[in-house]
This record gives sequence, C-alpha cells and structure tokens, in this order.
Amino acid sequence: MTRARLDKLFTVLIAGVLAGLVLAAAALPVALVFGVGFSALAAPYSELPNTLRTPPTPQRSNLYANDGTTLITSFYQEDRVDVPLAEVAPVMRQAIIAAEDARFHEHSGVDLRGVVRAFTVNKGAGETRQGASTLTMQYVRNVLSNDPRLSERQRAAATELTTARKIQEMRYALALERELTKDEILTRYLNIAYFGAGAYGVAAASKRYFSKTPADLTLAEAALLAGLVRSPHSDDPINGDADAALARRAYVLDRLVESGHVPAEAAARAGAEQLRLRPSQTPNDCTAVPAEHNDWGFFCDWFTRWWNAQPAFGATVDERQLTLRRGGFSIVSSLDPAVQRATTEQVRRIYQVDDRRAAPTAVVQPGTGRVLAMAVNRNYSVTGNPAGQKNHPNTVNQLVAGGGAIDGYQAGSTFKIFTMLAALEAGLPLSTEFDAPGRIVTDFPVTGSASCDGYWCPKNASASMDGRHSMWTAFGESVNTYFAWLTERVGADRVVEMAERLGIVFRAEDDARLARHGAREWGPFTLGVSATTPLDLAGAYAAVAAEGTWCAPLPVVSIADAAGRPVAAAQPDCRQVVDADVARAAADAARCPVGDQSMYRECAGGTATGLRRQLGRPVAGKTGSSDGYATETVVAFTPQLVVASIAANPDDPRDTVGQRVQRQLVEAVGEVLSFTLRDQPVRDFVPPSELTAFQVSGARTGN
Repeated sequence: MTRARLDKLFTVLIAGVLAGLVLAAAALPVALVFGVGFSALAAPYSELPNTLRTPPTPQRSNLYANDGTTLITSFYQEDRVDVPLAEVAPVMRQAIIAAEDARFHEHSGVDLRGVVRAFTVNKGAGETRQGASTLTMQYVRNVLSNDPRLSERQRAAATELTTARKIQEMRYALALERELTKDEILTRYLNIAYFGAGAYGVAAASKRYFSKTPADLTLAEAALLAGLVRSPHSDDPINGDADAALARRAYVLDRLVESGHVPAEAAARAGAEQLRLRPSQTPNDCTAVPAEHNDWGFFCDWFTRWWNAQPAFGATVDERQLTLRRGGFSIVSSLDPAVQRATTEQVRRIYQVDDRRAAPTAVVQPGTGRVLAMAVNRNYSVTGNPAGQKNHPNTVNQLVAGGGAIDGYQAGSTFKIFTMLAALEAGLPLSTEFDAPGRIVTDFPVTGSASCDGYWCPKNASASMDGRHSMWTAFGESVNTYFAWLTERVGADRVVEMAERLGIVFRAEDDARLARHGAREWGPFTLGVSATTPLDLAGAYAAVAAEGTWCAPLPVVSIADAAGRPVAAAQPDCRQVVDADVARAAADAARCPVGDQSMYRECAGGTATGLRRQLGRPVAGKTGSSDGYATETVVAFTPQLVVASIAANPDDPRDTVGQRVQRQLVEAVGEVLSFTLRDQPVRDFVPPSELTAFQVSGARTGN
C-alpha cells in the first residue's frame, strides 16, 4: 500500500479521535484544550524505545587502501551514510520541510491543525492531496519499521493500519520534540528517509542521482529529491516514473514559494530545467571493486574472511557480516595500491590470466603482519569459465590465502626453515655438521616411491650436494639428506609444532590428521609435502625477519566505527614465538640460498644466488621444489619486508610447472622487494650470538 493511501486512511481514523479537541476549541480556552489534548497523547521520554533515542540506522562500511582515501569497495544492506545538518545544502533542508511538513517549526511533534486541514481537503477532493504525518512522526515510523533489533511482528506493527498505532506514533513524536531540537530531528529524518533507487538518507541519494554531496545540491536537485520521499518506489526517475518525479519536483517548488524560502522567479527557472541525472552506484562487496583494479578483489575477499573470524564483531559469522554491512565502519586497509600493481605485473609476466597455472604471491610486513599486496594471475569474477577450466581465467576462490575450496600447495624445501628453527631451539648450533650422503634411510615409516623397505629414504637433488655440511651450507644448497637427518635428531613432531607456531595452517584433511595424530612419524614434512599458501609462508618467514615475533596476517591499518571511535581489532596481534637469538641464527643461514653472506662468512653457494645482486641490499630467503617439480616456491625477506610466491596448477596438482619457472619467480620476487623498498633505508640483519652459531647448548624457548 502506498504512503499516500496510508495517510488518507490515517487521517480518517485520527480525525474522529481529534474531533473532540477541535470542537472543544470553540467553547474552551485554546491553552486549556491543547493542554488537555497533548497531555492525553504525550508519553514520558523515559518510556521511549531506545531505538528512538539512538536510532540504529544501518550505514554502509567503506574499505579504503592504505592511503585512507582510495576506495576499494563498500559493504551494505542499505546504501546509507549519515551526515551532519551542516553538510546538507540549506535549500535541501527547506525543500524537505516544504514537501513533507510546512509547519515543522511551529508544532510540537503533532500538527492538530494540519490533521484537520488534511481531513477537510482530502474529503472534499475525494483523493489524498495532503498528508497528516509530521516529519517527527515520519521519523518515528521509519525508525520502528526498520529497527533490526525488533522482531518481524514488531516491525510490521509499526506501520499497521490502526488508530492505536497512530496514537502511539503521536505520543512518541511529542516526547521526542520535548527532548530534541528541531535541527536534531531534521538531521535524523534526512539520514533515515528512503529516496528510492536503493538510496537511504540524503547523502546516498545525492550521490545516487547526481554524483555529488548533499552540500552541493542545487534548487532543482533538492526539490526533486524532496519530492521522492512521498512515493520513492514509483517516482524514482532512474528505475520508475521520471514524469511523476518531475511533477513532484514542481509541487515542492510551489511549496517553497508559498513558504517564502524561494523567489517565484528562481522556482520557475528550476522548474524549467531538464531532468539532469548523473547516476552513480556505490560499489557493494568484493565483486564490485573498480574494474581497472580487479586484482584488488582477492585482497578484499581475504579481508572479509578475516572480518568473519573476529569475535569483536559478533558471536557468529552471520552477526559479523551484519555488523560490517550495517555498522558504518571506515576501514583503512593495509593494501598498498602501488605495491599491489607492481606485484600483479610481475605475476602476470610469469603466467597470463588465462594460463592454467598460477603464481599466487603475498607481500607481508614483519613486526605487524600487515599485508601490502596479494596478487595472482586471475580475474576476480563470478563469470563462468570454459568447460574444464575451474579456476581460470575467472575465480573468486582464495588462491593466495587459502580457505574454502583451496587447501594450498606444496612448498618444497622452504619448510626446511622449520626444521632448522626446531634444531636451534633444541640447542644445536648453526655449525652442526653431518656428512650428508646422496640418499639416507631414516626411521620414519612410509609407503610409495620414497620408501626403502618401508622407511622414508629421501635423496639429494644433485650428487654435488653430497658431503659434509653445516646448517649454513645445507640450507643454502638445500641438502635433503642433511635435513632428514636433522629431523631425526630433533623429532618430526617438534618440526611440525614449530611450523604451526609460525602460522602454518593445515587446511588439507590428510595434513591435519597427520599433524594431530602422526606428527612423530611425519619425517617428510621437512621437505614441504604439506599444503600451504603464499600468505601463510610469508607470515612464517616474517617471524624470522622480526627476530622471532610472529604476527597474525592483518588486512587493516585502522578501523573506526560510525562515530569515529577506533576499533581495537585493527591492532596487530603479535607474540614472541621463538627466542630472538634462534630467529637471528635462522635468518643468518637463510642468507646463503639467495647469494648473500652470513655474518660469520659461512655461506658456500645457494639455489638463487643472483637475488642479492639484483636487490643490492642484505636479503635472506629460500627456494623450494615439490616432487617432480609439480610446484616451485620462492620466499625472500629483509628486516622490513617478506615476499612469497608459489607456482602451481590450482586445479591439478599432477600438472608440473617445471624447474625453469623458479628462475622467473626469483626475479619477480626480487623486483617486488626492490620496488617496495625503494624509499626505505638499507637495514642489515642482527647477527646471532657465537653460542647459537657454534656451541651446543640447552634448549632455548621464546614462547
């Protein structure tokens, strides 16, 4: 039922209630009549629903890049953002009053004279020409009918066709007018009214129809918007009846002239203007990121997953989503558009968007966990793919951070960092030597191609790796048999536990089962047979870069609620998980694979020796190849930044990417590091103590 018909019915209903007051005015003093009448209708302010005191108007939340101004997207159920009255053009304030409640500044919430006049005019005309509800009464109805904290039955009761409901509306309106100023009521009304085309409140309406702020509205624009409030669904000039919208505009302009707010000449000029709409749609959700920045979608998607995991925003995922879409948060993300662009360019040099293989890459800041970029050679889109192409060229699956349908990818020898950390923590120094054979038979029971009579027996990738090694040289050259032996010495369960401590999540069911119930026998774990993601891997290596401080990956710099108050969930979640000297020792050994030199000059070759030359500053890292070169992985870090990239086929783990792509990954990671650190000072790693480097000692704990 349209609001016009409602007003007509309510006018008839209420006329009988108020008729006695009107007739009494002929025989009793006006003050007495109004005193008795209003006292009968008025409710104490203390009896008002809390929603009327503090209206829970749903407001959209905006997600920005790390500059705080570049909009990534918005999240909302209703496109709305509250604005103060000072940010609304005076002509818009006057127009809404002229259109809806010309005596707004003269009555006390209920306009008895207006009710009687509307009843008389409408009865004589046989149709609804004037309404009986004041702005304050309309505000009450809007709040109660949209309050998410009320039940469906209670919200329906707010607009039911009964005299009792209308009288309650009046009582609440009178109570509000005793406690709030006219400007406060007008502000609330302008921010809650529906203007059609999905725009709630004057700020959203100004943008939706004219792509401008409410402060910049012209007379013609303000009159058009004010006219829409009466019948927003049918008069909406974008999706509805443009002629009806123009007719309502003319009506509002006439009322403005009658009220003396606008000269007749100005109204005539405004009425003669063509309908000049400049519609714009507020983006909603991650599929609505700007088309030219489609690659931001994967970061946005991960942000929503992070938000859904935060207890601060609700007890369940559904509650947290409602909080995001109704709470009016201003969220400054950690996404750096320049770093994101550079990372995406490098990833797409390796594989094009329509390639079945992918190179998901994450860029993380040590010491905070903030994620500066998440890139992958895919379109973030729900558009369908050709037959047989599950995740390319379009996907919304989380290829960088994992989750949902994505368990991750084998990261190969990059997992040797966890074995080295576990050994160092157990008291073994970096100088621990072992004469590594070409193949070693361990005590870990396995089946399959890596089994020798039922026991795991890995071999080195090349005969040149055989021979005596320390942790420095074994990590630099990625000697499999050395780390298989080291795993036996410290215990595979301690290696698995170290990985979990540094944020490795076991998303694959088989991996999770082994970690829980078979970690002691999981010797192959040191060679990266467990599925992981670039984001998890970058976070783990960031803990090494930050001298043992692990920080949960974080997509935000700050969050402010609708009132501008900071939200604590935006703060980094960091804790010391490894002894600082142990982490420094691991970083020292990690300089060997990438062509840097350890503080004790113990490096002797590596698997990506050109990276130090390419970057031109101290760097550490590791490469990794899974069995048969099915995947290739590169992680590189400085004290200020970590970049992790994995080449894989997300749809088919049997589709090998080949060894040659590793060189491209190394160069790409180096370019991202170089670009991101271009304006940052050169920082060196802190050397480990001689004790940790050269002497067997007792266990060291940092958690």
